[in-house]
This record gives sequence, C-alpha cells and structure tokens, in this order.
Amino acid sequence: MSLVVQKYGGSSVADAEGIKRVAKRIVEAKKNGNQVVVVVSAMGDTTDELIDLAAQVSPMPAGREFDMLLTAGERISMALLAMAIKNLGHAAQSFTGSQAGVITDSVHTKARIIDVTPGRIRTSVDEGNIAIVAGFQGVSQDKKDITTLGRGGSDTTAVALAAALEADVCEIYTDVDGVFTADPRVVKKARKIDWISFEDMLELASSGSKVLLHRCVEYARRYNIPIHVRSSFSGLPGTWVSNEPHAQGAQKVEQAIISGVAHDTSEAKVTVVGVPDKPGEAAKIFRTIADGQINIDMIVQNVSAASTGLTDISFTLPKTDGRKVIDALEKIKPTVGFESLRYDDQIAKISLVGAGMKTNPGVTAAFFEALSDAGVNIELISTSEIRISVVTRADDVGEAVRAVHTAFGLDSETDEAVVYGGTGR
Repeated sequence: MSLVVQKYGGSSVADAEGIKRVAKRIVEAKKNGNQVVVVVSAMGDTTDELIDLAAQVSPMPAGREFDMLLTAGERISMALLAMAIKNLGHAAQSFTGSQAGVITDSVHTKARIIDVTPGRIRTSVDEGNIAIVAGFQGVSQDKKDITTLGRGGSDTTAVALAAALEADVCEIYTDVDGVFTADPRVVKKARKIDWISFEDMLELASSGSKVLLHRCVEYARRYNIPIHVRSSFSGLPGTWVSNEPHAQGAQKVEQAIISGVAHDTSEAKVTVVGVPDKPGEAAKIFRTIADGQINIDMIVQNVSAASTGLTDISFTLPKTDGRKVIDALEKIKPTVGFESLRYDDQIAKISLVGAGMKTNPGVTAAFFEALSDAGVNIELISTSEIRISVVTRADDVGEAVRAVHTAFGLDSETDEAVVYGGTGR
C-alpha cells in the first residue's frame, strides 16, 4: 500500500463546490488502495482578508497574535474538507499543524520547520482514516506558540510531512496543469514540462516561478521526495520534480538546454551610495540586514572611483521588507559613513534557467540579444552555473519574458496554457 501526501492550494478550495470536488479526488486516491494524507491551504483569498482585517484593527499587530489569526483560514478549510469526505462515506480526521507534529523555530510570520513528529497522523491513517492537515502552520519548539511559515508554507508543510512519513510521492495540486516554461498568465504559448530536476526547479522557484516555492523544493531535494505538480481542475498528468526522470517510468533523455523563463515583480532595489571602499564596510551593511531576518537576492558592487575611494552597492530584496531595511541602514549611516540610500520598487527580475547552459556556448549572448531586440534595458546582472538573471523596469517584464521565451524556442505550437483558477497557484 502506497502512502500519498496531497496538497491543495487556496484556489482549489475557494468555495463549497471546490471543496466537494477536491473531496472526490481524495476519495478516488483512497479507493485506489493508497493511504492518503492531505495538506490544505486557506480558502481562496481568506488569508489576504484576514491580513486586511488585522490592519484595520492595528497598524502593527503583534507577531504572536497575527499568527494566531492567520492560522484560522487553514483550520476552516481542513474541517470543511473532512466533512465533505465523510459525506462521501469515508472516514477523515482533521489536524492543525501543531497536532500534526510540525515543530518550528520562534520567528513569527516566517517560521522555519525544525522537526516533524507525525505520530498522530501515522496512527490516523493506519486506522483507515484520511488525515487532513492544516498547512502553513506549526508550533514553536520553545514557547509552544502557534507559528506560520510564510510564503509557500502549505507546500513546505506537505513535503515535510511526506518526508517524515516516508511517503512515496507528494502531489501538489494547483490551478495549472503543471510547471510551465514561463508563467502562463504572461506567456500564452508556454509549454508544460513533463519532468524537471530539483536543481532546475530550485532556480526557477527562487527566480519567481509561483507554482512551487523555493523552500518546498529545497526540502524535497534534501529528503529525495518526488513531487508531482498537477491541476485539481483537470485529470491531466502534471510535472514530475525529482532527481531522475525514470523514477516515474518516464523515458530518460538528455536534459533540455533551457528549462524555462521566470520573472518576479515582488522585489525592490536598494542602492547604498558612497560606501568607503575598505575591508569591513560591506560586512557591516549585510550584517545589519541579516540581523533583521531579511533575505536579499542579487548583489552588485560598482568599481571604486579612484578619486574618491568610494563605491556603490546595490541589492534586491522583497518589497515587503523595504521600509525595514531602509530604517535599519539609516541607523548605521554614521558608523559606515555612506552618503545616501536609494530605494526603487518599480523593478522586475527576469531569469533564464537550464542545466544545459553549462555546456552550450552562446546562451548568454542569445539572452541579451533577445532583450535588446525587445528594447529592454538591463540594470543588474547575476549568474550561476544554470541561471542568468537580470533586473529591468517593471513595465518591461511582459515584453521581455515573451521575447526571451520565443528566442529560445520554448513557445508551444499547439494548445495555449490554461490557468483554471486565475492565480497560477
């Protein structure tokens, strides 16, 4: 008997009809002889509505109470889904994140999973139940407070449970038919990818692909948990994310040169102007940012001006952390001695990803030529062995992504990509 962990996003359980449709799919998996554990997100826009409600009550809600509020959305979904499954004649039990044994650190609103002790879940499925777990949440190891996991938290919950339960597969159900070569909302001719390696998926996820989040893929790679990304709105096969394509019976072929094009408009750019070009100054800047629990992405330091001995350092980070970073850096201005700060939240990051580019010359040239032909100006550049990322104006992102997608022969010749729920998640 196989153990399958399934995760359903908010668009899949957006209303009562969606919940009943999902319940039927879960029961079908159970009828096929599987033990089934389900992780569910909050219904539709519930989390956003709770965030807006909190903002009306308090401009700066305490992290502990904010997490307590946000977890209500997933608890509603899990209870309703368990009811729908029982209505179909099958046993189901719902569990909060803490009841499921998801143990985290104490960083509210973006906690990280430390351990998963799924004893109650194992007992439930062994007794013949379908276990329904609230995603996006856990309990802190020290204070036993309720915590939330931040962006992609339900995906991460699902993979973490799959690893702890030694599941055969983690199925991520969303409102698209799999992972595409670009965001199907922007590129209508995007092609569905049948199989993609953890390595390439990590780069796509960290570059803005919204189907899977970076933390989820990182966890799956660490514990070698195959992920199957599928749509809950259709019965079509999706995209397998794993180490080896033949692990799912797929024919093993040479990996494509380019896996896809990702874009991200959720970042802002900060430039620290006039930093003294001497050892330790950059360290002070980035230590301050790190102490604020803020992740940064691309970093570029200009060549020092010989006449002044000063340089500029630019980096990108989530827009939501922009104010926090500016305030933190202003406090150390007298210590570091930089001249000023510039903040720009009208940027977009565009990334070309593919393990094949390591052994194929000309990829970088073709990428920049495509952007040039589309009239797109480049502000920052960052590369890895299998990724090239650039920062452009936010207004240019659609044109840039479509131009690069076409230039590398990724356009589909047949059906247009479908986003069933309208969000791409």
